[in-house]
Parts: sequence; C-alpha cells; structure tokens
Amino acid sequence: MSAEAGPAAKTGPDEHVRRVRLPADRRTPAAARAVVRSVLAEADLDELLNEALLLTTELSTNAVEHARTELDIEVTADQAGLTVTVSDFAAGPVDELTVGVRNLATEITEVAERGRGLLLVDHFASRWGTTYLRTGKGVWFRLDRADRKGAGPATPAPPASAGPPAESGQTAVPSAGAMNALMQTTPDPYAEDPLPDFAAGLLTQVAEMVGAAGGVVRLDRGDGQGAQVLARYGRQPRAGNDLLRVPLAVHRPYAGELELDAAPTAYAQPLALLTAERLSLHLENDRLRRADVRRQAWLTFLAEASELLAQSLDVELTMALIPQLVVPRLGQWCAVHTTDEWGRLRLAAASHADESMIPQLHATLRETGPDSIPARLREASRNGTRTPLGAPMEGFAVPLIARGQRLGTLAVGRHQRHRQDPDEIAVLEDVARRSALAIENARIHAERRRVAQTLQQSLLPPVLPVVEGIGFAAEYVPTGGDVDVGGDFYDVVPLPDGRWLVVIGDVSGKGVQAAAVTGLVRDVIRVLAGDGKPLPEVLARLNETLVERGAGRYCTLALAAVGPGEGDRLDVGLHLAGHDRPVLVRSSGGPAAFVGTGGTALGLLDTIASPTAQLALDPGDCLVFYTDGVTERRRGRELFGTGRLRDAATPLAGYSADVVAARLRATAINFSVEEPRDDIAILVLRNDAA
Repeated sequence: MSAEAGPAAKTGPDEHVRRVRLPADRRTPAAARAVVRSVLAEADLDELLNEALLLTTELSTNAVEHARTELDIEVTADQAGLTVTVSDFAAGPVDELTVGVRNLATEITEVAERGRGLLLVDHFASRWGTTYLRTGKGVWFRLDRADRKGAGPATPAPPASAGPPAESGQTAVPSAGAMNALMQTTPDPYAEDPLPDFAAGLLTQVAEMVGAAGGVVRLDRGDGQGAQVLARYGRQPRAGNDLLRVPLAVHRPYAGELELDAAPTAYAQPLALLTAERLSLHLENDRLRRADVRRQAWLTFLAEASELLAQSLDVELTMALIPQLVVPRLGQWCAVHTTDEWGRLRLAAASHADESMIPQLHATLRETGPDSIPARLREASRNGTRTPLGAPMEGFAVPLIARGQRLGTLAVGRHQRHRQDPDEIAVLEDVARRSALAIENARIHAERRRVAQTLQQSLLPPVLPVVEGIGFAAEYVPTGGDVDVGGDFYDVVPLPDGRWLVVIGDVSGKGVQAAAVTGLVRDVIRVLAGDGKPLPEVLARLNETLVERGAGRYCTLALAAVGPGEGDRLDVGLHLAGHDRPVLVRSSGGPAAFVGTGGTALGLLDTIASPTAQLALDPGDCLVFYTDGVTERRRGRELFGTGRLRDAATPLAGYSADVVAARLRATAINFSVEEPRDDIAILVLRNDAA
C-alpha cells in the first residue's frame, strides 16, 4: 500500500464509470455507498464490497464533516479492481498520514488529532492519494483484485507498523467486514435509553477484534451516584500491563473510560481509541439532550415559581412560600432572613425536607460566634454575594436584592447525597432574585394599602354621632381591594340651628387626585354649613370652588337637613345635586319609594339647579342614601339596578338603621361573585322616636 499523487488512468470496454454530485448532508455517505454498490454489482466485483463500502463511508463522512460543501463522487470499476474519488469544493490541504513504523504514543496522538479515515484507507486500499483542483481537493483509493480471473477476495497486507503476520496466540489483523460493522453500529433511535445496548455492542465488537478477554465501560453522569457500569464484556478487566484503558472524551459533568483486558498492540490501541470516540460522540449527544430536558424543566419550575410568588401580595405569606418552593427541589433545607431598619437579620421562614430536623435547624440558625451560620448570613447580606456555609448545616447563602435594596438572605442547604451543580445554583440565584422582587412588591403593596386605608379613613367620619331620636348608620366597601382611594364619601355634620346635615357624595375617578377633591368637598361643606349658610348657597359656593380648582373632576351630592318636626316626626329638607334619589322605607308597610328631585352635578357648569324636597319621617321610617356603586354592581351584563335596591329595602321596614344598612350592603355584594368595580357607600337615616 502507498499514498500517491493521483489515481491511475485507465479506459477500456469493460470499464464501469459513475459520477454523481451529492449535497453536504448526513445522508450523503449512504448515497455514496449506494453508488459504489451498484458499480460493484455491474462489474461483478462483489469480493471488494466490504472494503469499498468502509472506505467510501470514511472519505464521504470526513468530507461532509470538515469541508461542508457539495461532494463529487466518481466510481470507476474494471476487471482489475475499483477506484473511488471523493472531491469537495473547500479550500485548504488534505490531512496527510505518514505511513511507516511509528512510536505507539506518537501514533495514538496523531490518530486522535487527524481522525481514523486515512488510517483505514492506508490499511485496506491497494493505493490511495490526493488530488488538487482550482475548485477544491479530493482523496481517492484503489482496490485491486488479487486474481483478475476471480480467484477470490484480496487479503490486504498489514502496514509496516503492524509487524510480522500474526502467530498462534496473537491477535489477527481486523477484517474490513469487522471494521465496517464497527463503524456502522448506531444506537436504536426508538429505544427509551439506547446507550447501554449501544455501548455493549461497541464493546463486544472491539473486544472480539483485538482479542480481549474482558472489557467494561464506566460512566459518571455527575448526578452524585458516581461511576456506573454502562456495558460489560467477558471477565472483569484485571489490573496489569495488559490492561488497556482509554478515557471517554466527554464534557463535564460526564466522565468515563473504556477498559479492555488486552495488550496495547498496534491495532488494539487505535481501535480502542476509535471505539471510545464513537461512544463519546453519542454520550455527548445524551448529555446535551439531558441538559436540554433539564433546562426545560428548570424553565418550567421558574415560571411556576414566578406565578406563585406573583399571586401573593402579603409579605408574610410570600416569605413563607419561598422555602416551600426551594425544598426539596433545590436543597435539603432553606431559611429566609429579612433585614430590619437597623440592618439586623430576622428569621422570617424556614423549612427542612425532614420535618424532624426543623427544631435543630432553628437552633443552628440561632447560634452565635464568628463561624456560625448567622455570621455567614450577615456576611452574604453585607457583601451582596453568594457565601458558602460550613458544617453542620452545609450549604450557601444568596443575598435577596430587589431594585438595588438589600432585603435579607436566602440560605439553602446542600442535597443529602450530592452538591448542587452549576445549573441548580444558577436556578437558585434566579429564584432568589424573583423572591426578593416578590417580597419587595408585597411590601410596596402593603405600604400602598396602608396609605390608602389611612387616607380613606381621613375622608370618612370615624364614628357617626349618637343623637336622641335619630338613628344613623353607614356601610362602606372600597374597590381595588383596599389598595386605592375611592371617591365616595359620607358625613353627618351638626348645624348651628340644632339640626343635623346628612351628606353623601361621589367624586369622579379614583386615586390620590380623587381623594384630594373629596377632601376639598368635605371641608367646604363643613365650613359653610358650620357658618349657617343655607344649603342652596352651600351647593352654589361648592360648585364655584370645583369649577376653579377641581382639576376637571365633578361631584354628585345628596344633602339632607334633619330636625325635629310636629309630634314625633322628623322634618327633612332634601337637596340633590346630580345624585341618585334616596329610598324612603315606611314603617307602616307598603313598597319603598324613591323621593326627591334631581339637580345638577357640581363642577361641570358655572350655575346649577338644586330643587328642595321637604319630607316628614314618622317613627320607624328610614331614608336610605347610596352611591352608584350599589346600583351599578354587575353580574355579567346585568346591573343590580335601582329596582332591586327598592325591592331589597321594602322588607326592612321597622328595622334599626344598622340592620338596614348591613342587609342592603350584603344584598348588593352577594349579587355578583366579582370584586366591586366601584366604591359602595350606604348611609341610613331613621326616625328612632319611641
């Protein structure tokens, strides 16, 4: 065998030539083999089939992998043999292979660096060489028949490095059929876990080719279980000079090796290396596939964790939820500490996979000293970096930082059987960021709710006055879950003449601006009414104020001046400024009725109309004021409406003001399962004379 500059040119009547151009595709080697097989069949050269298919596969595969261009396959067969040329269109030299006696270590290094394709070509081909064209380069090989008359297949001579022919007890030169079978072995694509069978098949083939008495493939996937036997052949390899060990070329966390109970001969070492490389390639695919599945699982976990954390706007509940998300998925135990205004850490929540260990965990978290876990937690919080934790509760702490503010630490203990891998640590740090943001959002929500409640309470009377013979009661339901300030308000103000002024109103919009206008309306009414101004003048002056300073907001009002009348009656002077008419419920029975005459809302026009309606309330009669949050309560497309309000008030005749207000509130709330879209305010005035 020798490497030459170009194939021998030969033409004749018995020559069979086939030229095809194939794409740079993983299916190209199979197509090239099909072309060679058809030419061999036409030329009646079946004895060269194994060698020809093996070498064609190697050259076409190498060209596809390295050149990544289209390939020209030229196959020429005659009575003497077969010539195959594989050309590509990529620039650059073809890797050369020095043939001859070489040091075994040098041979292994060169084989590892240059691949196995040209080694096989040099071994099995009668001649081989390279071609260079302006458009690219190629490699050709020639297979000659030993007997042109068809006496039988040729037996390829071993290379110079192989030494003398095999004697009794020595390993024979591998056949082309065995090499072809070794190269064509692939994992079952339909098996759930094809690697064990694939590794066993490769190990058996290479062990039989090199005459090994036994062999084993070990693999450590980095999952804490250590090296596991992936495949075994024959007896357990025994340590000694005849033990051939080849590491698997896989990336972390995978690690493994191939062991053969065979002497490292000229063929055994390269074949073991070739087998290890083929196995490593599929192990890398398995690692990448598992890593992808694992990452997808982590992404799903993070999405679910974010959704759960986002659903809670309660600070304590959020902090209690974090350890439940971490344990046992990301660690054996978890503790959440938060910082107070002085920067001191306080344990907010803790969990352990073993519930019986929770008291010990709490005791460890309370220890003092420079090497204690609390000291390490303070260091993590102070430095803002991940900090390892020592025994007995080994793990690490991650700072909780949101919007540049240090909120505390998230401490996580290591798994019982293995340490967290880099992916788990990255996920845990992501969980810490999301948890910190959830805690901060919950704190902001709690602060906003507190401010809203404080502001809302400042706009409503803390208690209604207790007046002999007159009953007052009110119910208020804010919208937005107590986080926003509504525009509805009510009040009961004493008048200078001894009467009482009942006020209920609704300022357009919500939030701080609406609250500012509500406070303005309430204060103006109190000042003007306290000065003894008539109610029409109060409404007119208030309208002027809103037009000038209301920032485009308007207000509807219902004012009722209540005082003693004839006998046990109460006289009511009712003024409506764009507000819904109140409901009058008579103690004598009969259906409830709407009373009063509508007027103009305040803050829209320069002048308003506010007709006065005079009413007399007998003992037990009550007057129900309300805002549009009651009548506009929705159930799908259906409104609660004024009709339902009147019907709900009718059976309440004779009840106290507190009962009437509470029953009407419950009826309106229970009308729909949805949260109120608008504030609900109900104010009841009743004649409590005996």
